[in-house]
Amino acid sequence: MSRGLNKVMLIGHLGRDPELRYTPGNRAVASFSLASSQSWTTAEGEKRSETEWFKVVAWAGLAEFANQYLKKGQQVYVEGRLKTRRWKDEQGNPRSIVEVVAREILMLSERRDKLEPEAEASFPEDTYPEGEEDEFPF
Repeated sequence: MSRGLNKVMLIGHLGRDPELRYTPGNRAVASFSLASSQSWTTAEGEKRSETEWFKVVAWAGLAEFANQYLKKGQQVYVEGRLKTRRWKDEQGNPRSIVEVVAREILMLSERRDKLEPEAEASFPEDTYPEGEEDEFPF
């Protein structure tokens, strides 16, 4: 039996506060950028680092959680899957973006206001509404 796997696990810092919107079907969707960095030392002893940026999208209850608890600069663990979204711009040119559709978010650093020092949320995989990609409000 052949089976595919589409799973992403990231630890990084939010590049901006989550942006919450609603689809025309009144479904909550939040997006935020996540920076994941790694550092190493070259054979010559030079320190190097590299940062990769990801766009993360959360739906329904997870979107509400992200909007309420996550803030810019906060460290989080995000687990989900990759999704390529395609559309045409105003000039009719094809565009696409690869996003991480979050299934679970775990706060690794405290919120600035320290009301909720540690929180996590996860939702079933079906929280990504099939067919609503065309209604995506971002």
